[in-house]
Amino acid sequence: MISRKWFDYSFLAFGLLLQIVTYCLMPGMPWVSLLCGCLGVCSVCLTAQGKIWMYLFGFSQVAIYLYISLKQQLYGQVAINAYYFATMAYGVFAWKRRLQEDTQTVRTRSLSGRIFVLLLSATLLVSVLAGWGLKAWTDDTQPYLDAFTTIPALVAQVLMILVYREHWFIWLAVDILSVILWLRAGDYCMAAQYTFWCANCLYGLHRWRSFGISKV
Repeated sequence: MISRKWFDYSFLAFGLLLQIVTYCLMPGMPWVSLLCGCLGVCSVCLTAQGKIWMYLFGFSQVAIYLYISLKQQLYGQVAINAYYFATMAYGVFAWKRRLQEDTQTVRTRSLSGRIFVLLLSATLLVSVLAGWGLKAWTDDTQPYLDAFTTIPALVAQVLMILVYREHWFIWLAVDILSVILWLRAGDYCMAAQYTFWCANCLYGLHRWRSFGISKV
């Protein structure tokens, strides 16, 4: 238990340090990107640990991310973060219902392989259509990449709120694409945040395997 807590704190500290170093090495990066990145690191680390306190940091991070995305004209990112903000209120209620009293971590669920494959197929199809719509009707600077980091994230957010373990696989794909998106946008603090989030997906998947589970 002591060893696990040591790793949890060390992993969090590494994520925060990554944000600070990236900000210092990239003159001209807005300070709000650093703040957003640090709040995001705290939020995802607590999510990986199954701690309901992650919502406190999550609300703050999403509000700042909305502002940054608007400035970059990434309308898919604006839409997804408005959705995050609205759904997290229900997430607090849903996680409270599944908290385990002895560990204060959530009791997780797992999807069947068939349902997961069908869900992924539908998600990819809608992402292609959304990318086409963003390209045709908006001045979005990266329409398809924006769509493929938005639609799967909608699905992953629902699975996370309902504590299905499979959300980590979808988040990993979204985070890899988001690194590319923010590198192309020139915001290296945000790219560093998503790089850390990729590692956090693997960390979270490992941690959630140790929690209680109910099969669906």
